[in-house]
Amino acid sequence: MGASDLYRGLRCVDMRLARVVGQVVSTQKNPKLEGAKLLLVQPVTADGDSSGAVVLAVDAAQAGVGDLVLLVIEGRAAVSALRRRGAPVDAAVVGVVDAVDFDVVHE
Repeated sequence: MGASDLYRGLRCVDMRLARVVGQVVSTQKNPKLEGAKLLLVQPVTADGDSSGAVVLAVDAAQAGVGDLVLLVIEGRAAVSALRRRGAPVDAAVVGVVDAVDFDVVHE
């Protein structure tokens, strides 16, 4: 079995770094989202600079305002993180980042 066989049928999931910048409180929402914490997250680069628009995401990692987090932006992965089949979710926080360490190679 080759490497291409291992990845056949798998979908690419868009995962990004983001900073939690706020919370959303909603008293009226889809029943599948009842009890779910909603966060406003700002995608960031590895250097911490803002990158793109603020995203509304379901919290599956118990993150808080100010936390650096892992954000998935793909419906199936986001719903899977929430563990509620059929929930109307496009983005989810799936981890809290402790540190980012990378080496830059200049050519």
